[in-house]
Amino acid sequence: MATLQELYTRASEVLPGGVNSSIRLNRAIGTPLYTSRSEGPYVWDVEGRKLIDMCCAHGAALLGHKHPAVVAAVQKAIEMGFLSCFETEYHERLARKLCELIPCADKVRFCSSGSEATLHLIRVCRAFTGRKKIIRFEGHFHGYHELIYIGGQPPEAAFPSNRSKPYIESPGIPEEFADLIIPVPFNDPEALKKAIRKHGEDTALVILEPVNYNSGCIKPEEGFLRLLRELTQEAGIILNFDEVQSAFKKSAGGAQTDFGIIPDVCTIGKALGGGLPLSAFCGRAEIMNMYKPVGNVQHSGTFNAHLIPVLAGLAFLEEVVKPEFYSHLQNLEKHLHGGLDELIRRHELNMVVPHHGARFNFILGRKTPAIRYEDTFCHDRELMLKICRGLWQRGVYFHDYGGGAVHHGYSVQHMEKDIDDVLGAFEDTIKDLKTDLQK
Repeated sequence: MATLQELYTRASEVLPGGVNSSIRLNRAIGTPLYTSRSEGPYVWDVEGRKLIDMCCAHGAALLGHKHPAVVAAVQKAIEMGFLSCFETEYHERLARKLCELIPCADKVRFCSSGSEATLHLIRVCRAFTGRKKIIRFEGHFHGYHELIYIGGQPPEAAFPSNRSKPYIESPGIPEEFADLIIPVPFNDPEALKKAIRKHGEDTALVILEPVNYNSGCIKPEEGFLRLLRELTQEAGIILNFDEVQSAFKKSAGGAQTDFGIIPDVCTIGKALGGGLPLSAFCGRAEIMNMYKPVGNVQHSGTFNAHLIPVLAGLAFLEEVVKPEFYSHLQNLEKHLHGGLDELIRRHELNMVVPHHGARFNFILGRKTPAIRYEDTFCHDRELMLKICRGLWQRGVYFHDYGGGAVHHGYSVQHMEKDIDDVLGAFEDTIKDLKTDLQK
């Protein structure tokens, strides 16, 4: 049996960095986590180590691993012959269920990834308004494509000059794209008003994570989303909630249900496919009808809405509407965060664990939740790696994203005993690092 290091060495010969996604190298363990199988709340690495999974496929495995409903869905797809590139009755059924659950959704289109979803929705927003610019919030993440991988998460050294010349987040993106991006600090009403006054006539959309999971689980302050809704309506700007991460984490209607603010359009992803690649973008009928063949905006793709993830998506939605689904997740949330808060208090640690539904973050170096992106610059990344390493050694998997205060979570198949084990491993880990964590 190959070890993690042996597999990493071999993979590095044929894959750039030995991985198929940049963040799969976990610096806390020195290699990617090469897994052999998964079931429920657990994954097993190739060396036979059983781990409680607190990454949960970056939020995609809200059902946990190998959920029976998803297994049955995949089996049904096999029996139907996969039917790639065809429409079926199940596509309509899945779309209709989403329209019933998501407040802003009159109509829906499907794709495979969150990046695809934001790309196609940005395109239709521009077509609908006849405008080019995008107002976005610092710290929020909306995919890796050229249209929006700008000005979101600049390094501390490039901040806040990022506001005058948006920071391009990867080489290979032409500088001209930055001219269309207006970065604004989150939870700053005056900065938002100023941006809309200055750029409103040229702005097609305002895009945001209603809960900024990607930079410390930063929630909107009281009244901020309502102000945003009012200002965008007045200026004729499309309000776009990127719910790729937030959808289904706390309620079946997503963050727009949680906060009672309905955008014009939204993206949905991660959990929707029950662990399989499925995302969606949806919104008001007059905007969605801009897509061909009824409109003139292009959205196509051979593998859009493949039968396997569509059937898995239906299975997922049938689970989330069961009364016990969110009551169980709420119990886990209360149990986990009550335990973590008690450990932080008792050991006098300089950290906070903000959360919203089934996803949460660690921010080291502060004792209150962040309000804006720059509030997370205190986060000690190297110390977080030591925490992840200690937890891994004790049978709990937290992922290293190579950046700041990023998100972790649990699934509906986690049980209170699993949470107890996580809390026990966390306490044992922080005892070894207590001096550093109290700074």
